Amino acid sequence: MPVKIYIVYYSMYGGIERLAKNVEIGVNSVEGVEAKLWQVPETLPTEELARLGAPSKSNVPIIHPNDLSEADGFIFGFPTRFGMMAAQFKAFLDATEYLCKTQQLAGKPAGIITSSTSQGGGQEIAVLTGITPLAHHGMIFVPFGIGFTYNGEFSNMKEVKGGTPYGAAIYATRQDLTLVESMHANDHGHYFAHVTKQLKEASV
Repeated sequence: MPVKIYIVYYSMYGGIERLAKNVEIGVNSVEGVEAKLWQVPETLPTEELARLGAPSKSNVPIIHPNDLSEADGFIFGFPTRFGMMAAQFKAFLDATEYLCKTQQLAGKPAGIITSSTSQGGGQEIAVLTGITPLAHHGMIFVPFGIGFTYNGEFSNMKEVKGGTPYGAAIYATRQDLTLVESMHANDHGHYFAHVTKQLKEASV
């Protein structure tokens, strides 16, 4: 039976969704591991989304909190809002209270990916706001680590790019990921899949 990793995200303009799909490629590159993409429900009214110029949602399925119990590990994705986790994703996590009380997700690994619209947008601190609910659930936060910053591509300071030791990230003002952001997302997914697989095999 394959190791199941759910990539659960909120994306208003599509940036986080593009990042999540690149992470998915990395997850699926590990033998015996299978990724599945999910969106969390939208909480803003239709008229407000239209005023903000948000495009229609893709056909990625909407997740229910109870679906989380079926997975072996999670990569959560959300944009920064005022330097914090987007409210739509926070609302989804708030709806997992029963899973938290019964500790159904305890011991499962979780990673976080994010985006911002500027270099001072809070990519690292937004991830920190996501670690708190993981602790309440008893999940294991798996950061990507700082090793990626030492490769030749990422250390090029002439290129503006997202990404931190906490996990893959992008600058959402662009239509597409840069080559470096795409590589980081693939590597993050691959690394996380390996960790999740090892944890599951050790628990059998």
